[in-house]
Amino acid sequence: MGTDSFTTGDLAAIGFFLACWVAFSHATSGRFVSRRSLTELMNVQRTAWVTNMARRELRMIDTAIMLGLQQGTAFFASSALIALGGCFALIQGSDAVISILVDVPYSAPPVRAAYEAKVLGLMTILAYTFFKFGWAYRLFNYCSILIGAVPMQRDEHAAAEFDLAVERAARMNVVAGRHFNAGLRGMFFSIGYLGWFIGPLALALTTLFVLAVLVRRQFFSQARRTLLDEPAAS
Repeated sequence: MGTDSFTTGDLAAIGFFLACWVAFSHATSGRFVSRRSLTELMNVQRTAWVTNMARRELRMIDTAIMLGLQQGTAFFASSALIALGGCFALIQGSDAVISILVDVPYSAPPVRAAYEAKVLGLMTILAYTFFKFGWAYRLFNYCSILIGAVPMQRDEHAAAEFDLAVERAARMNVVAGRHFNAGLRGMFFSIGYLGWFIGPLALALTTLFVLAVLVRRQFFSQARRTLLDEPAAS
C-alpha cells in the first residue's frame, strides 16, 4: 500500500487538497489576508459576552448558552465517531464498493490497495475531527468552571482579581471555539475528500467547491456583514 499505488495526478491532487485546507485555516485566523473573517469577528463577541456575563448577578442565561455550546460540540463529536465507524464498513465491503466505482463515469479503474489507502486517509481526517471536537467539549467544560469562578464585582480592592478572572474565562472560550471550528473544517473538507474515490480531478474539483463555500461564508456572507453592521445585500 505504498506510493506506487497512486499516480502522479493522485499525489498532486492530495497535495492540493491539504494545501487548501491549511491555507484556509490560516486565513480564518487572520494570516495571509487582511480581511477579517467571521471567526475572528465572533471571537470579539465571545469576549464581549463573557465581559457582560461578569456584570450580571443572575447568570442562568450564561449557563444555558454554555450548555448549548457543549451539546452542539458533543453532537458533532458523535457524528465524527459514527462516520469513522462507517469507514470500517467501507474497508470490509471493499469488493462491493470497488465494483460500484468501476461503473462511475470518467473514473479510473480503482486499484484495491489505493482504495484502501484512501479509506484510511478518510479515517485519519475523521479521527482528527473527533479529537478536535472532544477537546473543544472539554475546553467548554473548563470555560463553564472559569465562568463560575468569576467573582461578583462588589469589592473595589478585588478589581484586579475580577478583571483577571474575566480575561481568563474569555480566553478559554476563544480557544474552545478555535478547536471547535477546526473540527468543523475537518468535517467540511472530508466531504471534498470523497471526490478522490472517483479520481484526482474529482478531488481537485470537490476541494475547490468546498473551499469556495467556506470562503464565502467566512469572508463574504450576510452573517459576517451582520457583525460588521453592514447593510444586507438586496
